[in-house]
Amino acid sequence: MNWQEEYQKWIKNEALDNSLKAQLNKIASDETELEDSFYRNMEFGTAGMRGVLGAGTNRMNIYTIRKASFGLAQFVAENGEEAKKRGIVIAYDPRHMSREFAFESAAVLGKHGVKSYVFEALRPTPELSFAVRFLNAFGGIVITASHNPPEYNGYKIYGEDGGQMPPTGANAVTEYIDSVNDIFSVKVADQEELINNGLLEVISEKVDRPYLEKLKEVIVNKDLVHKQGKDLKIVFTPLHGTGGILGVPALESVGFTNIIKVDEQFVNDPDFGTVKSPNPENREAFLLAIEYGKKHDGDILVGTDPDADRLGVAVRNHTGDYEILSGNQIGAIILHYLLKQKKAQNELPKNAAVLKSIVTSNLGTTIAKHFDVQMIEVLTGFKFIAEQIKLFEETGKHTFEFGYEESNGYMVKSFTRDKDAIQAVLAISEVALVCKTEGRDLLAELDQIYAEFGYYKEDLVSLTLSGKDGSERIKEITSGFREQLPTSMGGFKIERAEDYLRSETTWINSGETEVIKLPTADVIKCYFEDGSWFCLRPSGTEPKIKFYFSIRGENQEESTTKLEKIRTDLLAYIEA
Repeated sequence: MNWQEEYQKWIKNEALDNSLKAQLNKIASDETELEDSFYRNMEFGTAGMRGVLGAGTNRMNIYTIRKASFGLAQFVAENGEEAKKRGIVIAYDPRHMSREFAFESAAVLGKHGVKSYVFEALRPTPELSFAVRFLNAFGGIVITASHNPPEYNGYKIYGEDGGQMPPTGANAVTEYIDSVNDIFSVKVADQEELINNGLLEVISEKVDRPYLEKLKEVIVNKDLVHKQGKDLKIVFTPLHGTGGILGVPALESVGFTNIIKVDEQFVNDPDFGTVKSPNPENREAFLLAIEYGKKHDGDILVGTDPDADRLGVAVRNHTGDYEILSGNQIGAIILHYLLKQKKAQNELPKNAAVLKSIVTSNLGTTIAKHFDVQMIEVLTGFKFIAEQIKLFEETGKHTFEFGYEESNGYMVKSFTRDKDAIQAVLAISEVALVCKTEGRDLLAELDQIYAEFGYYKEDLVSLTLSGKDGSERIKEITSGFREQLPTSMGGFKIERAEDYLRSETTWINSGETEVIKLPTADVIKCYFEDGSWFCLRPSGTEPKIKFYFSIRGENQEESTTKLEKIRTDLLAYIEA
């Protein structure tokens, strides 16, 4: 069926939701918009399904949500009656339609005899991960589009270990989703009926309290934090999302009581009215927090994205302004602190391991090596970190110490199996407090790390290419690069290229290859002779292709200059 036929099927459906019908009528004369709405079905990427809200098969709406939930219901049923009884936990963020999508999902699951636990109000994504494990559920769903613009929403599925569902399970769910020929055929049950027969349970403190209790385990130096935590002045913004719900209580429970809340951004606003984008990686998202920081002389500014799985941090620099730390820098600071403290306390196991994604800076690898801790790299997506932790538990080969991604995602303790900004808020606050008691700040701490392990300069360039044409252009870029690997970039010789789609490393000079023992992914990573690298990766959840850089130098000037040359040359190479 082509997109025109699919559109006609929707517009002629008398039972079509009235708001969606109105949207279709509004764009009836815009063929480009109609085509983009119907030319394909929503796809699952590295973190589930994410897209623009609206009518159509390529949009987030109650029908695409029902279809996805039908696929999950079939997967649960395939695993037997016990799996159906254990059920699915569902959480949601403040975005448009999030609550509606959560209960629509429960209505589909319940129609197929699968129990649901749905949070009564907004909750952080990491709490959902914890809840799946705490309630011994078979899986979970989070309705969120993370830090995307307000016109987006998304649907992430979780496995019974509390991690985002790995490829095997996600592929099985996708097959069930794809088996639905008529998107309007998916049936839903009545909510009250589900509650009465025990197939829908609304939850809140049942999970909140044990999660908050487990969060206390993140703190390493409990006595110091308990006694002197009040001396650290923390400016906190949840960017209109879920982070403040448990983030503030978590901080206060361990001793960080001097918290200045960015009041305007503690309002749950699906339009994120005080920011252009609710992304704590960006300085723009911190503008209000910076105002609060200057007014109240804040030691550290912390911000969580709408579903509270990512953490941003800002610290005052020598000019008196606040400087945003990158995801790689935050990760390196926390990692170094954890390993240093545990080593000093003789609590670092001989089989200790740290996990990071393949696009995360090698600074963490160098730090781990210094402490005789193994660094294990995984594909982008925290589900791969969760997958490794599960393997550690099954084999006993390694003890998990820390996991992180350059995109501001961190996990200190494995009672959650997804990136957890609430854990990370506690961890970075502890490091900041220790630094303050020793007469320095996080920037000085970072400088000491660079001085000891080398100056690493990272960057990320995202090229947004929306719609059908954009999707085709992204494929052209990656396939073209793959077929014609460069031998140098920015005047620096490339030693080898890792192609994760072909599962092989190619040595540029000799042409020799070796197998990459990771799942396949559309990623190409090129290494220079000194270990610096750049990487190409199409986003699994957004219409973007991302270019990552991790460049090492002896000092800031050297690494910055080298990065600029490589970045300029790569972008020109792509456009050629």
